[in-house]
Amino acid sequence: MPCLVSSELKDPALDLPAVKRDGQQLLKAWHLGRAELSILFVDDPAIRVLNRDYRQKDRPTDVLSFPQDGLGELPAGEPRILGDVVISLPTARRQARERHRGLGEELRRLLVHGFLHLLGHDHEEDDEARVMAAEERKLRALLERVHPRPRRG
Repeated sequence: MPCLVSSELKDPALDLPAVKRDGQQLLKAWHLGRAELSILFVDDPAIRVLNRDYRQKDRPTDVLSFPQDGLGELPAGEPRILGDVVISLPTARRQARERHRGLGEELRRLLVHGFLHLLGHDHEEDDEARVMAAEERKLRALLERVHPRPRRG
């Protein structure tokens, strides 16, 4: 289950191996062992451009998802390319401070959120938002059991 993690930023606080473990565990939890997931960390100007170009919202955001193959049937032997999750590290850091969380915990929250968007979840309507929030809680709890992260209070 390939989980590709990279960063356009050099930041010693960014634990890429931990993010990769989380990504692999998410794929495993959804029985997507042959799927490929890509996770990229960028700065606010880079995510702003993506948000503007793909969502027509000219402002930075915390996480964006770019689905590829979806969950439909693929020809036999074809690997599934689930898609890309792009996270703004500066925004994640600000949100972690504001919410009194560690950076690792905030990155995990954003990864789970972006991953669920790749799977087709949304939160535009109240019913969708409730379902997505419940799934986020479930996946974060799973990740916390498998790979606990230090918490900041």
